[in-house]
Amino acid sequence: MWPPNKILFPIDFSERSVSAARYVRTLGCRFRPEITLMHVLVPPAYGVGSLESGPLMVEETWEERQRRAQQNVSEFAARELAPFQVNPIVLEDDPPTAIVEKAHSQRTDLIVMATHGYGSFRRFILGSVTAKVLHDAACPVWTGAHLPAAEQASQQVPIKQVVCAVDLSSHSENVLDWAARLAASFDARLFLTHAIPALALAEGDYYQHGWREDLVSGAKHQLDRLQQSVGTKAEQLIVAGDVPHTVCAQAEELRADVLVIGRSSESGLLGRLRTNAYAIIRGAHCPVISV
Repeated sequence: MWPPNKILFPIDFSERSVSAARYVRTLGCRFRPEITLMHVLVPPAYGVGSLESGPLMVEETWEERQRRAQQNVSEFAARELAPFQVNPIVLEDDPPTAIVEKAHSQRTDLIVMATHGYGSFRRFILGSVTAKVLHDAACPVWTGAHLPAAEQASQQVPIKQVVCAVDLSSHSENVLDWAARLAASFDARLFLTHAIPALALAEGDYYQHGWREDLVSGAKHQLDRLQQSVGTKAEQLIVAGDVPHTVCAQAEELRADVLVIGRSSESGLLGRLRTNAYAIIRGAHCPVISV
């Protein structure tokens, strides 16, 4: 997965897609990857259409949508991603399913997506098509919930500060390694942060004196071992509080250009995305790469 030689960039032609192209251009200039620019059309449901139009009219309308989508994707590539190597494609399927399957079939190293906060039923649980991709995709996913306005999207994005937030699970080594390689590629400063829950203890609770100091000391020891294993010397920050809020606040305070976090390395019923990861992605002021 490193370097990101194959990037999948799904778009819906919205302003956020145009804004997300800034990040693809930034990565393109640094890594010269193969970029698959992808738009997914949802096929019309069987029987859709008025009695007056009939099946033929429905089919003609669908063919016209296909032609228009192909033209729009090609124009987007020429306008937003020249002069990079871009493969513009249009697929017909359920969007998150098509994105995940395409990423798997072409062994994508990184998916770059604009994050939308709407959808059908899934939005009440997860938030968007992007959330489904985050659940199911095996490769890292670059998302941006708070992208700049499209009129500002003609520039590249400087990457000078990279913040890596780890939970000290077994997957943290992969997360830090990805963040360190990204920071090194852009000659950026790397910070390593870990959030510990803020426990409010009532008077008389059975905890030895200095329990908080012990908790911080234990986390520092694990971070030291993690950095030694990966071979990094990032500045370490251990903060206490609500984990998503604390991580996002830390990234903003450090003026992070990119925040790197971990997802579960396991698929299955619950997928790879966990509660804290999604909350961080939704709340971060900067793009988030979930590894």
